[in-house]
Amino acid sequence: MSWLTEFVRPKIQKLVRRPDVPENLWHKCKSCEQMIFHRDLAKNNHVCQHCGHHMRISAKERLELLFDGGNYQTIELPNVPVDPLKFRDQKKYTDRLKAAQAKATYKDALAVAHGEVGGHPTVIAVFDFSFMGGSMGIAVGEGIVAAAELATVQDAALIIVPASGGARMQEGILSLMQMARTTAAIEKVKEKGLPYFVLLTDPTTGGVSASFAMLGDIQVAEPGAQIGFAGRRVIESTIREKLPDDFQTAEYLLEHGMVDMVVPRNELNATFGRLIDMIRRTKPGAAIVPIKDAKTKASKSKDLSADK
Repeated sequence: MSWLTEFVRPKIQKLVRRPDVPENLWHKCKSCEQMIFHRDLAKNNHVCQHCGHHMRISAKERLELLFDGGNYQTIELPNVPVDPLKFRDQKKYTDRLKAAQAKATYKDALAVAHGEVGGHPTVIAVFDFSFMGGSMGIAVGEGIVAAAELATVQDAALIIVPASGGARMQEGILSLMQMARTTAAIEKVKEKGLPYFVLLTDPTTGGVSASFAMLGDIQVAEPGAQIGFAGRRVIESTIREKLPDDFQTAEYLLEHGMVDMVVPRNELNATFGRLIDMIRRTKPGAAIVPIKDAKTKASKSKDLSADK
């Protein structure tokens, strides 16, 4: 009996048992509903190879994508008061923060790093939508102010990549104050003549879109990104009209002059490199060919006519 249970049965079970398959090997595109192998998706920077749908990516992946060679250095953001309003809904705000921090790479919804883009020194501030919907509270406001100050100190270009649902409701009026603080910080960057770009990603809404996210020297957006202030349902119920299907998309805003460029994710590093180079270039891009004086040309033409 022991021979059957200890030797024969394990052999049979091993033969018929299905192998353990890791989860999340395949991802379903929300746009075309095609199944994509996880390695193919990562290789294509989380862009569907079937329909071109741009999926959301983490702040870390975004930084690796934008900086030259994926090389960058993050900075430590200033410490801020935790739960200044002692807010509580179904849970304590402090508990929500702890739960979000346990899953996230960074302490809050923003990461700030510096490196090079197109060979130019650049500071990039990236939102992480997975951290409480990328909502902007005091910590995010302080992070953007720190990014602006770092750009002015390093004489570098500044790129901000929002992906946010807006202000963080658990911080009330303090979160709304960050709209003015971030706008003032961006103004200091512009006063020094440094380039400031915004890469609008999915989604960019609420108080973020109503402040620094729409102040870029050049507004760049990813294809299909949702960009706006209030949601479609709120607007339709207010104006009592049906909105276009592509309303608040990057392409719709490009057509109506709110966005300057819609750039695929795989071309973002090269695009920002060219933009920074064009704005920061102090010398001509090619050798200057001298043009002879018009009077000299006229005199030569008269001499030729006289010879004839």
